[in-house]
Amino acid sequence: MGNIRNLTILAMNGVLVSITAFIGIFGIVYVFLMTRHRERIALIEKGADASIFTDKNSVYYPTLKFGMLFVGIALGILTGNWLDQTYDFSKGVAYLAMVFLFGGVSLIANFLIERYLNKSQSAS
Repeated sequence: MGNIRNLTILAMNGVLVSITAFIGIFGIVYVFLMTRHRERIALIEKGADASIFTDKNSVYYPTLKFGMLFVGIALGILTGNWLDQTYDFSKGVAYLAMVFLFGGVSLIANFLIERYLNKSQSAS
């Protein structure tokens, strides 16, 4: 009987953690969006042109960004597996560290590529 109660408490803890995490993420996104909306409305009410919210000189490449991010994550998973198999790293550390490392490097490379493309586009 005590074993079933412990399992029930563990399951409830998992549910509570999941719900709390979802509410926290939703709250942060909601506050961010509402604050941004209020700032923009205040600027427009003061007579500012709404075009200040967009940068006409830069071009955004979302497919390039997500493609590079996913390739970086895949390389991180492969490198984490290689570290785990070859050097007997801890699985969690190897995978997590390599996914974040390669994902971050791919986003930095994406930023540099987009900056180069925007510079070359504005020069011509």
